[in-house]
Amino acid sequence: IQFPGEVVPLALLRPISGSASMAVATDIIKNNGVDSFVGILASVIMGSTETTLYTIAVCTSSVKIKNTRGILIAALAADITGIIISLLVCRAIFG
Repeated sequence: IQFPGEVVPLALLRPISGSASMAVATDIIKNNGVDSFVGILASVIMGSTETTLYTIAVCTSSVKIKNTRGILIAALAADITGIIISLLVCRAIFG
């Protein structure tokens, strides 16, 4: 896929922590510039994915769902899909 190495920490942290991923994205943009491919990709990933674990905790606790195994798998699959599609769209447009 030729995923840029600078964006890997962002892709790994985004489903876990919103504030940590924001700090990583800010660092990526500060080091590579806002107009670089890596900076644009980091921005698109931040916009197309969600802090999955927090969202699952809030949504399931509000309606008192106990079994979250299927939800977690589906949400992480959606995050992976969002990251891969972000890369493919950025390559197609800014490539």
